[in-house]
Amino acid sequence: MMKVKQWMSVGMLSLALSVPSVGAQEHPIDANAVARHYATLVLTNYEDTLGAALTLQQKVQAFVAAPSADGLTAARQAWLAAREWYGQTEAFRFYGGPIDDAKGPEGRINAWPLDESYIDYVKGRADAGLVQNRRLAISKTSLAKMNERGGEENISTGWHAIEFLLWGQDQSPTGAGNRSFEDYVDGKTPHADRRRQALATITDLLIDDLRYLVQAWQPGAPYRTAFEGGGQESMRKIIVGLGSLSRGELAGERMEVALNTQDQEDEHSCFSDNTHRDIVTNAQGIHNVWTGRYQRASGAVLSGPSLQQLVASRDATVAEHTTRSIENSLAAAQAIQAPFDREIIGADSAPGRQRVLKTIQSLVQQSKHLVTSANVLGITRLTVNP
Repeated sequence: MMKVKQWMSVGMLSLALSVPSVGAQEHPIDANAVARHYATLVLTNYEDTLGAALTLQQKVQAFVAAPSADGLTAARQAWLAAREWYGQTEAFRFYGGPIDDAKGPEGRINAWPLDESYIDYVKGRADAGLVQNRRLAISKTSLAKMNERGGEENISTGWHAIEFLLWGQDQSPTGAGNRSFEDYVDGKTPHADRRRQALATITDLLIDDLRYLVQAWQPGAPYRTAFEGGGQESMRKIIVGLGSLSRGELAGERMEVALNTQDQEDEHSCFSDNTHRDIVTNAQGIHNVWTGRYQRASGAVLSGPSLQQLVASRDATVAEHTTRSIENSLAAAQAIQAPFDREIIGADSAPGRQRVLKTIQSLVQQSKHLVTSANVLGITRLTVNP
């Protein structure tokens, strides 16, 4: 699991100490109202993610029961569809909430980058991976225990383990991985039975972890109850989450690293070539939280008291600048073309690299505006722990 960098560590602290104070409106929006709506938005997004993941589970179950090219395509499409919802939830991370507190499941859900050979065969290593090791029982318990054992890239669970099992290694300069459905057919490829079992079991474990998050944010659940009454501390957590995703994780780990190395192995969803959508959905998640607006899988729109409104009640100009910056980041992310591993190739003047760099720069600027917004609310310490 990649460890996020402290997002205030790059020249931001001085910003946090020099924001002019502005008088509040006569009837300012209440922080607890923002926290309550945020909790509803979080639950709703996790519910949509779980719903899409259950569809993935159904497609995986159908595929492993009777492997076929069409079945593999259906499972891949379901994985891509489910990622659209999960990507938006990453705006709820990085402040010690249910997903990534000491007992949180994030490391099982979305850890990356992963060493493919820890899971299954790779080019030049036909006997690699847990799939090939018949001495290892494949179960949710054993796979969870093996996750990150001996190194952060030793990933055995989550979205990207499923992705690798569906697509295989990406050995094409212009397309995604192209694993054959025959990898899952007895008599066609060694250990097909264990590969089927691994794919189904890892998917089942993902469902368990997503259900845990849905339960943690249910009305009346202990964490949600405390968060809804947390006032200023809950506002601090929300902004820490948005800033950490903006700067340390998305702009930094997920984009700058790949831009600097120009290495396909450093992109987020490298097997499916879905990295461009990972970036967009992360940016959309930040926009959702800031504006308090989320469009459900059903098409219905959830809207309510927002961080944007709370900041605007103290300083409309700061809120406007932050909003514009977040909108610019989302637009820049949407302009990145697929596949991402081709966008990062070439000289710095190459159009693809310029698109990626523009998004990074916008996210960095966005994080600075978030610091300013935090200070308008009287929040001056933006680290994971208060």
